[in-house]
Amino acid sequence: METQLHDAYSIPLEAIDVSDPQLYQNDTYYPYFERLRREAPVHWCRESRYGPYWSVCKYKDIMQVEVNHGIYSSELGGIAVEDQPVGLERESFIRMDPPKHDEQRKVVSPIVAPANLAEMEATIRERTIRVLEGLPRGETFDWVERVSIELTTMMLATLFDYPWEDRRQLTYWSDVAICNVRAPESPVHSEQEKFDEIKKMAERMAELYNKRAKQPPKFDLLSMLAHGRATQDMPLREFMGNLTLLIVGGNDTTRNSMTGGLYALNQHPREYQKLRDNPALIASLVPEIIRYVTPVIHMRRTATQDADLGGQQIRTGDKVVMWYVSGNRDPDAIDDPDNFIIDRPRPRQHLSFGFGIHRCVGNRLAELQLRVLWEELLPRHPIIEVLAPPRRTYSNFIHGMRSMPVRIPMH
Repeated sequence: METQLHDAYSIPLEAIDVSDPQLYQNDTYYPYFERLRREAPVHWCRESRYGPYWSVCKYKDIMQVEVNHGIYSSELGGIAVEDQPVGLERESFIRMDPPKHDEQRKVVSPIVAPANLAEMEATIRERTIRVLEGLPRGETFDWVERVSIELTTMMLATLFDYPWEDRRQLTYWSDVAICNVRAPESPVHSEQEKFDEIKKMAERMAELYNKRAKQPPKFDLLSMLAHGRATQDMPLREFMGNLTLLIVGGNDTTRNSMTGGLYALNQHPREYQKLRDNPALIASLVPEIIRYVTPVIHMRRTATQDADLGGQQIRTGDKVVMWYVSGNRDPDAIDDPDNFIIDRPRPRQHLSFGFGIHRCVGNRLAELQLRVLWEELLPRHPIIEVLAPPRRTYSNFIHGMRSMPVRIPMH
């Protein structure tokens, strides 16, 4: 940590570039944001591999960008600091502004309505129990593969009513969609290859979609899209984009919270003990995991007009990047934010789901899956030892964890 601090504070302020995916893969980004929050909360990076951009690092400034969607557009340049490659763009409602955003979002939001979540809970619980009871004792296994991926993939197959035996295709497509094509471990290695794989996904989904369009409306995402007025005639690229959004949204964030939460408890043994002594704390544990892990690292907007933000002059067309990983560690908004505290008084006060019109549509489903996991895990396996830190993804967008070796003690 000393050398990280030294690096973060020894370079000139204007040379700080927090968009480098290596910072997140190595888990060394914290001191850079600590410095920016203190010295330049709205920071202009003139040179990066993604071009110039503004970094918004404090909670209150991120909120200002989130709620002013008229000034800070999702549609103009997309939602990532890296622009989509020209000619390979894929539209989706997260990359739209009102009114189109609102119309498309409305089509899929009933799947996570409270009544539907209540119905899903029994299925989620039954599967979670099955996965947890199949885990070996006294031997090392990969938590990501055996638990996080397995549980979230089952959930995706249910949300799409996708053929059960092919459900791991959904995991693969999710990995393709969010991967950085420059990373050696990526499933694809060029933007064209990524586009082609996502197109294959859309074609497979289109077969199911077309069948559902001819059947009475059902309660799965493909049926909802097929019967929704705002979504039933989507062009191919928009279909690709929206499916990608729903697959990644329903998978990556929850998957990485399932891993990151267990890792955080192992790093904070007193909190882990507190949880074992009082399982009722699961209610506040879940949002604290989501804050502490911050599964989505950033979201980007593009300024539609000149604006003042945190005392800085934003110009029309500027890239404005909200770093959720920094806002969630802002001591002016959250007490003792660098510590993992499972009985925080206001655990829901975090930015991991975004805010405003683009607030994560599946946030309650993510919380439900995590709650059930911990409710079923504690009585069966009260102690799970993490044997090494997780291997992380090379990405500045999704806080991905690729593997984490764990062991359940024999007794």
